[in-house]
Amino acid sequence: MASIYDFKATTITGEEVGLDKYKGKVLLIVNTATGCGFTPQYEGLEELYKEYKDKGVEILDFPCNQFGHQAPGSNEEIASFCKLKYDVSFPQFAKIDVNGENEHPLYKFLKSKKGGVFGKAIKWNFTKFLVDKEGNVIERFAPIATPEYIGEKLKELL
Repeated sequence: MASIYDFKATTITGEEVGLDKYKGKVLLIVNTATGCGFTPQYEGLEELYKEYKDKGVEILDFPCNQFGHQAPGSNEEIASFCKLKYDVSFPQFAKIDVNGENEHPLYKFLKSKKGGVFGKAIKWNFTKFLVDKEGNVIERFAPIATPEYIGEKLKELL
């Protein structure tokens, strides 16, 4: 795969979507979990989304249960939790693996473009990738990077 736009993913409601749907937008791609110490970042991510969605930003949420089994629920349970607790309105996708034998091809691609401090593997929930309007992976953020901090980076790409 040569571009982020060559990938497909399944939404949290089961619909297959081509990421080419997001061409021309700035993307923030996040692997999330509903039972993690970083889960409250959903609130800041939703605030970012509300502030920037009309300016061409999409936040793509990929739940993952690989780290401490902190996303054990079904896709329906995850969607319900996120809506009820954080009023999430940004696109959510079906639960995936981000490392290992069954890792989603999108994450293999993202990691090949931007490794982390300790190698390419995703180390924990709420690792974030920032993608520009042309589909280039610009930056990778550790889980501790707050949505507020990332908001400043988003502004630079708009």
